Amino acid sequence: MSDNDDVWIIMPVYHEAAVVADVVTQVQETFPNVVCVDDGSLDDSATQILGTGAHLVRHPVNLGQGAALETGLRYALAREGGRYFVTFDADGQHRVEDVLAMLEVARSGAADVVLGSRFLDPSGSVPWLRRLVLRTAVLFSPATRRLRLTDAHNGLRVLTREVAERVHITMNGMAHASEIIAVLARSSWRVVEVPVTILYTDYSRSKGQSLINGVNILFDLSLRNRST
Repeated sequence: MSDNDDVWIIMPVYHEAAVVADVVTQVQETFPNVVCVDDGSLDDSATQILGTGAHLVRHPVNLGQGAALETGLRYALAREGGRYFVTFDADGQHRVEDVLAMLEVARSGAADVVLGSRFLDPSGSVPWLRRLVLRTAVLFSPATRRLRLTDAHNGLRVLTREVAERVHITMNGMAHASEIIAVLARSSWRVVEVPVTILYTDYSRSKGQSLINGVNILFDLSLRNRST
């Protein structure tokens, strides 16, 4: 039995065959329960995941990261024993030690949701274009300002079971991050940010969020707000 048997790592995967097996294997050294959602990858991602022994769920077509996270959360919630649910990127930019620090906050009872922030880490170095995108997202997000968050679109999150059961992601694309923040801002859940370090490797930079994607997030959210 592992001390972390009550933790599920939810990992959306899209065209990550080059690194996903190494990322999953490293995570499994600490967290035995990992579910990867292959979001319609056309490369060898699914085969690489199967070789690790992680749980694999597949979308027949690419739906978007939000949809993959929603699928992964529902899958993990249906398994027995899960108390904490962690969203974790498949490109190698997140660190297991940061998850452990975030879980310590959640286990202490001090928070229902723990969010990672790359801007609270004094030693972190965020590429200027990404910094511009993320700061712009904070500026245009009333929910983010209401919660006094510094990092609107960090993919590293810890949700308690109560939160995971009640949060349903409906935005399939990258705007799901802002949707989650909006739900949290309307709730009575305790939300805490902790510093995390993002590993900006050459690979993760090539897969990272561009300025155009940031504009698309704001556009998607504006359309959602008009329809509600």
